[in-house]
Amino acid sequence: MVRPDYALEEFQEERQQLIVEGLTEAQAIRTLTALWQVNNNAEKARWATRLERQDLRDEEEATCLEDRKKNKNKYAPLKRTKVPTNPTILPAQYAIRRLKAGDYCELYYFTNKGLDNAMASALIAEPDALVMLPAMDGIHSWVPAAAVKDPKAPPVTKDEHLTWEEFNEAAPHIVMFMKMHDWPDDRVNMHIKFWMAIQAHRWRHSPDLLQQKALLLYQSQQ
Repeated sequence: MVRPDYALEEFQEERQQLIVEGLTEAQAIRTLTALWQVNNNAEKARWATRLERQDLRDEEEATCLEDRKKNKNKYAPLKRTKVPTNPTILPAQYAIRRLKAGDYCELYYFTNKGLDNAMASALIAEPDALVMLPAMDGIHSWVPAAAVKDPKAPPVTKDEHLTWEEFNEAAPHIVMFMKMHDWPDDRVNMHIKFWMAIQAHRWRHSPDLLQQKALLLYQSQQ
């Protein structure tokens, strides 16, 4: 800023206030000039501090921007998703095809052992292998070989020969897959109520193993 000339007529009022206090006009001019210089120096210091802070902020922003460019994954927005509840291990494709069609499928495929076998088979199967199957309308169609029960495969455990532990594994698994494949709610609830009734039956914890097996046999025939 340009220092004002306090000897000019426009500053007469400021000079007069000091003259009233006992200063001469020359002393009043020097005093006003000195006060202006002090204020001007203080303003320069404040301005320099603001510039310095702004330079620091600009430097930090530039550094942060450069870091964002180099490390994009570090600043990638987080997706707020629900904890997954669907199973990561799928049953055999044969079982899935039967379940989608609403056909009977052995509970064994939904036991822990059945799911483990399905995962092991998926790792060694040929994904492009196809077989031809007739549909209900008589028209043949190609389906993945894995979706067809291998006639050479060892027989799976029948429902009535499952252990109670295997039954307890399979029931919640198959219900989950029913929901995944859009089974009607009333059908899903019907199975849930039936299996809960089996679990709550007094023979379930009977000391007579034949009574326990009879429940599993009854369940398998429904």
